[in-house]
Parts: sequence; structure tokens; C-alpha cells
Amino acid sequence: MLKAGIVGLPNVGKSSLFNALTAQGAPSENYPFCTVEPNVGTVEVPDARLDRVFELSGAAERIPTVVQFVDIAGLVEGASEGEGLGNRFLGNIREVDAIVHVLRCFEDPDITHVSGGVDPVRDRDVVNTELAMADLDAVERRLDRVRKKARTGEADAVKELAVVTRLHEALSEGRPARGVEVSREERGLIRDLQLLTAKPVLYMANTGEDDLPSGENGHVEALRRALAEEEPEAGLVIVCSAIESELAELDREERQAFLEDLGLEEPGLHRLIRATYDLLGLITFFTAGEKEARAWTVRRGARAPEAAGAIHSDFERGFIRAETVGYDDFVRVGSLKAARDEGVMRSEGKEYTVADGDIMLFRFNV
Repeated sequence: MLKAGIVGLPNVGKSSLFNALTAQGAPSENYPFCTVEPNVGTVEVPDARLDRVFELSGAAERIPTVVQFVDIAGLVEGASEGEGLGNRFLGNIREVDAIVHVLRCFEDPDITHVSGGVDPVRDRDVVNTELAMADLDAVERRLDRVRKKARTGEADAVKELAVVTRLHEALSEGRPARGVEVSREERGLIRDLQLLTAKPVLYMANTGEDDLPSGENGHVEALRRALAEEEPEAGLVIVCSAIESELAELDREERQAFLEDLGLEEPGLHRLIRATYDLLGLITFFTAGEKEARAWTVRRGARAPEAAGAIHSDFERGFIRAETVGYDDFVRVGSLKAARDEGVMRSEGKEYTVADGDIMLFRFNV
């Protein structure tokens, strides 16, 4: 299962966010390094399409797809040199597939800020610098080793030297590894480096209750400007973790009433989960039958046999075809039978690229 790591400086709201996400009760006391070992939680991906598929199919059970979040210890300046819980932090974050970087964008004199004042742009730079310095150290060590091998003329070493040199140049200039063009073959040669700045990143602005419903304030505006100038490809989601913590404790009806009072259509966490799911390069397809209506996860660009394999390895091994109907067509006609009768159910082969929202029925033989 793919994991997204929640990172940031101490006391920016990471653990409160994680608690609201997973309702697992991770400690969130007001002091640095409260989170020492990473907390891991599996979270349902909110998707109204599954509710509709479940309703129309008359299935007995509704089973959503999920994404896993890891709450990682707060990082401080100097972490790449072992300050705070630096080594443990960096080790934990190497294990995740994407980063959700929480930035404090609210004022509260009762909550200590490790740097003395609220400045999300500075905080972003502190964390990004520490990650880049850790990567630069790893790349420099690799560069020394691979140069020696490349002198012997070893083919893989020569290829590896080329990509490691490009990474070293970028990191030395303060640019993240994810901005360096790397081929599939080269990616295999450096996979074990587990570079931190190669991971996709989503920024989450943690705002105050007084900033709702938009969540906008001066700190968010400054952060948005900095991202537009320096990381235009990065996503930004605005969430108030204090409100999300309260919402997590309410039942469905109370939650909806509270949201309406705040002028919100849905919890901010729903936007965050969907944005993280998208950041991980994932899409959803559905299966529907008498027993269950279920959402499944595959990487964007997956072919039909790979989607079949998400259900069971035998499905992929013995794949024959996938009877497929798009979500909009399925909702319009109302059932898989009607989709067949009206000719909107397609028979797709091994080369078919799965589209987000497809309803699929696999034919296989092993």
C-alpha cells in the first residue's frame, strides 16, 4: 500500500491533523518531538461515485479504497546533521511515497512555535533545506563510489555516473531531485538512494478557526506567492486542523450541521485525502455485483491486466478481457445489464488503459 508522510516543524498541527484523519488518538501535546515513532493510519478515500455505484448495483456491501498516512516526528533546523530527532525523522520519511508538508498559518500565543514566530514561507524553506542537504550528502557519497567504477568502463556504472552527476548539480544549486529528468532505466540504478526531494510534495496550510470558511489569511497569501514563484507544480490545500478534530468526534448528522454553520460544503480533510491520492498518481476503478460495490486503486496509466491484478493475481495471469463501462454512462443507464443492452459496455483487451471511474468486470482463465 502506498504511503504519504505528514511532515513539518514541531507544533504546526501535524499530529492533530493525523488524529482527525485516522481517529487513532496519536499524542499531540504542545511540545517538540511529542511524535517520536511514526504513527500509521489507513484512511478511506471519500468518493461520491462509489455511493452511487453502490446504490444502483443493489450490492450488499460498500467497500471504499484507501490511502495510508504516516505521522512523522517534527523536524528542526540542523536535522540533516543530527539535530533534534533528525536521523530518525529522515529515516522514516525515506520510507514514504509522497510528502504532505504541514505549515502553520495561524497565530496562537498559547501554542509555542519552535522558531519564535509564525512564518510558513520560512518554515517551508527550513524543511526543504534539511531534506536537500540530506540528499546532497547521500549523492556525494554515491558519486565518489560510482566514479571509481565508471573508470573501469563498466556500462551500468557509466550510466549511473551520468544521472548521479545531474542530481549532484541540481542539489548543489538548491533544486530538488524531483526536478531532474531521469529515465526509467536510470531510476532503477538510483532507486536505493531513496532521495527525499525526489518525492512528490503537497503543502497543507493549517489555518485558524477565524479564517473560515475560505481559510485565507496573510500567511496563506504569502505562502501562495512563494509557491507560485518557486514551486509552481506543488499543490496547496487549506485545512483548519482544530475544526477537523472537532468534526471527527461528531456523528454524521451533527457533522453536516456543523459544516453548514461554518459555511463549508465538506470537511477539509476530504480535499486533503483526494489531493494526496492524486499526488500519489492514483486513480479509482469500480466493480459492482450482488455481494459488493467496491473501489479499487491503480496507478494512473495502468493497463487492464494490472487492474485485474489489483483484485487477484489469478485475474492478471489469466486475463482474457475486461467488460468496461464509464461511470457517467453507468449512472445514465442505471445498471450493468442496461449498459450491455444499450451498447455502452465495451470489451477491452490487454492494451486498454484504465480510465478513472471505470466500472469493470474481468474475464479470465487460469
